Amino acid sequence: MQGSAFFWHALFATQLAAVTNCLDGVSTHTDPAGKQILMNISKNKWFRIAGTAALLLFLLLLMIRLDWLNKFLYRPKTLELSAANLPRATETWMNIFQSSRKIGFSHTRLSAETDGYHLQETVLMRLNTMGMVQDIQLKTRGRLKNDYSLSDFDFDITSGRFSFHVDGSLSGKILTINSASGGSSRRMEITLENKPYLLAGITSALAAVDLKSGNKYAFHIFDPATMGQTPVIVEIIGQETIRIAGDPKPATRIALNFKGTSQTAWIGASGDVLQEKGLLGIRLEKTTRQDALAGLGRTASADLTKMASIPSNVVLEDPARLATLKFEIQGIADKRLRLDGGRQIYKQKILTVNRESTAHLPDHIKVEDLQAFEKIYLQPSAFIQSDHQTIQALAGNIVADKDTSLAKVRALVDWVHRNIEKRPVLSMPDALSTLQNRVGDCNEHAVLFAALARAAGIPCRLEAGLVYLKGRFYYHAWNLVYLGSWITVDALFGQIPADVSHIRLVTGSPGQQLDIMGLIGRLKLRVIE
Repeated sequence: MQGSAFFWHALFATQLAAVTNCLDGVSTHTDPAGKQILMNISKNKWFRIAGTAALLLFLLLLMIRLDWLNKFLYRPKTLELSAANLPRATETWMNIFQSSRKIGFSHTRLSAETDGYHLQETVLMRLNTMGMVQDIQLKTRGRLKNDYSLSDFDFDITSGRFSFHVDGSLSGKILTINSASGGSSRRMEITLENKPYLLAGITSALAAVDLKSGNKYAFHIFDPATMGQTPVIVEIIGQETIRIAGDPKPATRIALNFKGTSQTAWIGASGDVLQEKGLLGIRLEKTTRQDALAGLGRTASADLTKMASIPSNVVLEDPARLATLKFEIQGIADKRLRLDGGRQIYKQKILTVNRESTAHLPDHIKVEDLQAFEKIYLQPSAFIQSDHQTIQALAGNIVADKDTSLAKVRALVDWVHRNIEKRPVLSMPDALSTLQNRVGDCNEHAVLFAALARAAGIPCRLEAGLVYLKGRFYYHAWNLVYLGSWITVDALFGQIPADVSHIRLVTGSPGQQLDIMGLIGRLKLRVIE
């Protein structure tokens, strides 16, 4: 295929060069023969029209041959369910495997109601992260309209001492959301521009229509991690036969593209999901209730944190002593990523990270002097509860005797670094839960520090990307504070500024960390200086 594509590119270049050379010749020659040519062309307009039509036809054929029309002009459809033969009830049990090991199960039930459907989904997984085995349970309940779009929902995630709850109901285009964590609740309203779906309900919606190979459908799901809508593009790949528990089953293969990553699912002839495959070798396969509930024993996944990490080509003995680090990076295609800016310079796949200086920062940051963009990062959010009285009181105590804004940041970093136990947590990270449980990984350290900094009047946002540790680059989260200029800080490592092995990929809010998903398993880097 590459050779064929090259042929068409070469043919196009040759045709274009020939046309250009011809026009150049006509415009530069002034001999009588040249004038006669111009007169002849002028008299024979049909020649120009035919030539233009031929060129346009050639370009159209080229675009079809190289699939440009599909790539640039084709738009996913909105799924039309008004005339669909909708199922009245389904129930599916699935085992969850990581490679060949069972690490959990899921149970999905869809039942009919007078004005739509009731969806319930429970997922239990036993995961190994950073050498620690933990159980995580996710529960989703949703009332869906007749077209499977969202009416209201509840979502719970529980892992060890951490729990997070969010529920919401839709009225027109306004989704009212209530979240609860760390013994505190928050209410907010967001305006939805598109019809909302739950991710768990998409395959049920697809099973209700006649799926044709090549079709693409767009869904806008409500995502609890971002408290907003995220597009999911579903492409119908075609018919296949797969084996479930050793038996061949006819199925329709679909691809769900979400945040730059792709998950594959196979829908059976009766509309039930037979199998799913996703990141890091995780696979779901339909089974019986008895088999799904047979128990997990001590089986857990491989260390997912290490699986997602990237090996380094060099050993960095002490990154904190380096002023500059330079990388060659491959696998970056997502324009939402923020490789360039601030202390990072990204040109032609070469990334240079420079350590910031804190020597010339002003002593104090006044809120009235901040720009609108900087003031955004003084505001509380569902996960960064900087307006809560507990956060406000703690921040006030920590920075009470500090003379400068930089001294306040150092005190806050030191407090979080010393008082939060370093341990992986599988939950939606939020400041209050972290403060209540006094334990967490980089995400918990980052959201708690952000809440304390904002409560102390210091603009702070989250950053996420990669950091070097023991011969590998791991996905990691840290903070950026505004002290006259933006300075990186890492409360987990107790660093101000953070060392140059921190490679920023995204910046802003906790939800933007999901933009990294599409890089896992694709990103490659090499230290070159």
